[in-house]
Amino acid sequence: MSSQQRPHLHEDWIDSYALRIVRNLQDAGFETYLVGGCVRDLLVGIHPKDFDIATSALPNQVRKKVPNAYVIGRRFKLVLVKRGETQFEVATFRRNVSAEELAAPTEDNVEGDNYFGTCEEDAKRRDFTANAVFYDPMKHKLLDFCGGIQDIQDRVLRMIGDPKVRFIEDPIRILRAIRLSHKLHFSIETSMRAAIAECATELKKSVLPRRREEWLKFLRLNEPHLAFMELYDLHILEQIMPGLHSVFSDPHKMEIFELHLARLNSAGIRKEDPTELFAGFMFAFMKAQYGEDLWNHDELSEDPKLAYFMREEAGIFKQEAALFFKALQLMSGLHRIEHYSRKGERRQMAYVTNEAFTLALKLSMIDYSLSGSEIHYWVQQLEKFTGGKVATTH
Repeated sequence: MSSQQRPHLHEDWIDSYALRIVRNLQDAGFETYLVGGCVRDLLVGIHPKDFDIATSALPNQVRKKVPNAYVIGRRFKLVLVKRGETQFEVATFRRNVSAEELAAPTEDNVEGDNYFGTCEEDAKRRDFTANAVFYDPMKHKLLDFCGGIQDIQDRVLRMIGDPKVRFIEDPIRILRAIRLSHKLHFSIETSMRAAIAECATELKKSVLPRRREEWLKFLRLNEPHLAFMELYDLHILEQIMPGLHSVFSDPHKMEIFELHLARLNSAGIRKEDPTELFAGFMFAFMKAQYGEDLWNHDELSEDPKLAYFMREEAGIFKQEAALFFKALQLMSGLHRIEHYSRKGERRQMAYVTNEAFTLALKLSMIDYSLSGSEIHYWVQQLEKFTGGKVATTH
């Protein structure tokens, strides 16, 4: 692939709706830029998933200038712009706030808990230098107040400000740092790595919904097991995912976990679907933890230790867990094609159209428990009754 075909900072690679939002706000006289992950990813040569926009316009001013814009958030207001399936976040420049100001908010540029500031102030309150580069797609101009461009060129992830202070302020940054270093193939700057080890226990103070979001992002990495391995090495799993820590503490279990986790893509697990992604993760975890022989599914679905791991450590929702266990139950039937073929059409249809059937088939591909011809048979049955296909990359 020539360098021109790789994603780079050019409007061909920028979502046209995002460009339009920037243009709208600039035309109305507001300073407006693309910022954060989208700028960073394009500078690295990765296609961005989201396009975030930062502006001097206040949330209600954005709402008036941009169609289909909604102000969201009670404390920290930002604007969500919807274009079909895609949504864009438009945030007003913010600044750090002193304790005195918090005690006596009297200034004009304060609205609730929103302390609005300049572009430079906004850059300095972001987490990593690589995430603090602003891009003006109209003037093709980069703004860099924190040395982010140099760090992106050097492939180094560096914290803005004192890493220890920033991790204590928001421990989730520890998980973000590890994940981004794996996603971007950046090295973690030395003082930040030392602060990660020192602040690992702080993660216990983080809230489960935010950890859940990070686990999903870890599972979307190209090689999630390497990122989990690093979390183990830095004593982070010990703090917030002791169940997985016990897997990594045993080389044999770790190998089984890695092996199964590496097959999520080829089994067609849809990474944008949290239910499927967590099911693939749990399947790999259970293969490692409970062995590769047949499990007693009723026993497992009642196992309080497993339930605790799923709910409190991984943050898996009740309905996601229910579908996963249903898929495990259905898997045993996939080996009994002869038994299935003797059933009447209505009962066959009920089996194949069960909401967990496709997931059961994908999990069977993760542990290679079905032969190629068996998979082919079930895919044909699925097409016969639903017209649907199982998305696989075999």
